[in-house]
Amino acid sequence: MASLTFTVYSRSDCHLCEEMLAELSRLCDGREAAIEVIDIDRDASLSRRYGLAIPVLAIAGKELCRYRIDAEKVKERLMAL
Repeated sequence: MASLTFTVYSRSDCHLCEEMLAELSRLCDGREAAIEVIDIDRDASLSRRYGLAIPVLAIAGKELCRYRIDAEKVKERLMAL
């Protein structure tokens, strides 16, 4: 079981979302971390909240970064495991 869950708010056909997910997967490889992907287009309130300001990477509901992954912030969280 993962001790840390990263949540990525995204939508289909979003190249920035795909890039963030690829980089996050690489950073989490071999770690006790899970990645949850939420398609904002499946929830009207999330779609209104984020609009075109995606992807958003969050942990426990707190935004970690937006648009591009902040690898240093992700590494800090992973090192704390």
